[in-house]
Amino acid sequence: MINNQITNTARKFDLEDRTTEFAKKVIRLCKEYSNNPINYRLIGQLVGSAGSIGANYREANDALGKKDFILRLRIARKEAKETIHWLELISEANPHSNEKELESIKQEAVELKNILSAIINKSEYV
Repeated sequence: MINNQITNTARKFDLEDRTTEFAKKVIRLCKEYSNNPINYRLIGQLVGSAGSIGANYREANDALGKKDFILRLRIARKEAKETIHWLELISEANPHSNEKELESIKQEAVELKNILSAIINKSEYV
């Protein structure tokens, strides 16, 4: 039982770190874009949704109960989906941007969304 708790705690904090690192990558990417009215709006939305993934995941880890836990995970998943949306729009608005880096970040957002979905699905049936 103790080993399982240690493993679960390690995984929890690994995903906390991963979501924080993801948001930092998004911030670093956004700093490369030119400052114009379109990018201003897109960057604000993108940085907000990317940061909210980790914030809501952390809140889920301190949930008041199972329903609260699942709700916060669903919000984190929603933010991951929104981040994918904003990444697609920022790519459209900046066709000469670092497409490789943008695609890597988009893939990480998809992976985070899938991880959160798996946790939600597992938690609903436990």
